[in-house]
Amino acid sequence: MKEKMLTLGINYQGLHDSSACIMRDGKILFATAEERVSRIKHDSRFPVNAIKACLDYAKVQPDELDYICFGWPRAEQAYFYETKSFLTGKLKSDWFGSTLSFTRNWFQKGGMNQFKNAFGSTSATVIQVDHHLAHAISAYAFSGFKEATIVIIDGSGAWETTSIWYGHDGKLDPVLTIPWPNSLGLFYAEFTHYLGFQKYSDEWKVMGLAPYGQPGIDLSNFIRIDSPYWVDGKGLLGDRYDDVSAISRVLGDKREPESKIEQRHQDIAYAVQEACEQCMLQVVKMAIEKTGCRNLCLAGGVALNSKANGKIFTSGLVDQIFIQPAASDDGTALGAALFPYLKIDGKLPMTTMRNAYLGHEFSDRHIEQLLKTYKLRYTHLDNPAETAAEMLVESKIIGWFQGRMEFGPRALGNRSILSDPRQPEMKDKVNDAVKFRESWRPFAPSILAESVGDYLENVKDSPFMILTDQVKADKQSIIPAITHVDGSARPQTVEKEINPLYWQLIKAFEQKTGVPVVMNTSFNLRGEAIVCTPAEAIRTFMTSGMDALFLGSYILEK
Repeated sequence: MKEKMLTLGINYQGLHDSSACIMRDGKILFATAEERVSRIKHDSRFPVNAIKACLDYAKVQPDELDYICFGWPRAEQAYFYETKSFLTGKLKSDWFGSTLSFTRNWFQKGGMNQFKNAFGSTSATVIQVDHHLAHAISAYAFSGFKEATIVIIDGSGAWETTSIWYGHDGKLDPVLTIPWPNSLGLFYAEFTHYLGFQKYSDEWKVMGLAPYGQPGIDLSNFIRIDSPYWVDGKGLLGDRYDDVSAISRVLGDKREPESKIEQRHQDIAYAVQEACEQCMLQVVKMAIEKTGCRNLCLAGGVALNSKANGKIFTSGLVDQIFIQPAASDDGTALGAALFPYLKIDGKLPMTTMRNAYLGHEFSDRHIEQLLKTYKLRYTHLDNPAETAAEMLVESKIIGWFQGRMEFGPRALGNRSILSDPRQPEMKDKVNDAVKFRESWRPFAPSILAESVGDYLENVKDSPFMILTDQVKADKQSIIPAITHVDGSARPQTVEKEINPLYWQLIKAFEQKTGVPVVMNTSFNLRGEAIVCTPAEAIRTFMTSGMDALFLGSYILEK
């Protein structure tokens, strides 16, 4: 293997969550989703901005790259499978749309033509990696496990929807693949749309709504647990992108967006989440039986279902679990960038990922110049963490903008909106006055890693806020703002070594209140991507009900 190898990983297929990352010698230098720079949520366009950010951070030119790796295979692979599925009756025919998509991707050469248009020619070797393989690499290579069972569950790759892999000594062996359209991701997405939300974007809302529902809805027409599961993909797909007539015939009319949520909608959300959890458990059980390994790695969009992940973790099936923070398609940029090592050396460089702070960073000097340009009144702080903790105790809602931006969908204390979890009314206050979103949406706790055992039933380690657990019964009344209606929470465990400033803030809050927990939600308004720059943070602060904004060592107050 060449020394000092530089690889660029790209996720692009025109679907959602385009992204890029750059690695040197198998170590991540920088990674970001295109949406964080473009401000278009789930931006699916070719990630020009994200790639430029990668090159700028590494201070390299495109011609210095050794490999450019895309986390999707060649267009003809997917087209061949879809054509075969149409001809054999597995899919309803949309020959025109499929042909248009194939023609576009073929002419774009997977995105390489756009790369050349934006950045010029390069001598780098270009590789297109099978989508689920890119997912599997991103999950296993950063797990720290020498041996692991890897399960990938998403809407679809080129033709796969669920795949099982066995990782050992840096190598990956394929075990089993479930083909499109037998897809858990498709099932959840179509019901997300049926419930009046945006599919492949608002699945979180269904998961948050589910605990308000009751059992009793029969979904056996659409999904069943059956070696390991069966989904009526052909029926759910309908005749067009927004066709949910198959569901409506069984369960009644589709809910219109922004209309009242009725009890039946809550009950359907409950059934959808329950079915997803049971099928995921069945897949994991089968996977572990086939590999004989109880260390589990998960990836794919469905692996962002934190409630299901928590059920898997506490099921007794697994000993250890790792879920890469950008488990959805944006994270395939990581797997693609590592693929050359697997191809050339036959094994991956293995590391343990504890840090998801891989994106943009802005100095105090940059921030102060911006504040002066905007002619804003601000104060320099010697101890931002202490001041922030004091304001939280005073029932203030604060924006917290520090250090490098997080990679993945969760805000982990560098681009966060924070408040006091002890106040039950804080949940409604933040939803109504700051986030401008549905009142039933839950919030997450950031908790000191050394105190997590005092507050949660099972989870001891959750740095990426991707597992849901039950809050201990005697603590639910102490932190009601982050305890969901079913007694659960989606925690982030904060370590002093990983994010010292955020840890200091929570520690200062604990010293004042006795509670080592703050309420954390992403720094954005409804429908927007998480803020990336200080200017975006200021705009969001000024147009919301936040009381103060901490930008590096500076504070703005209303």
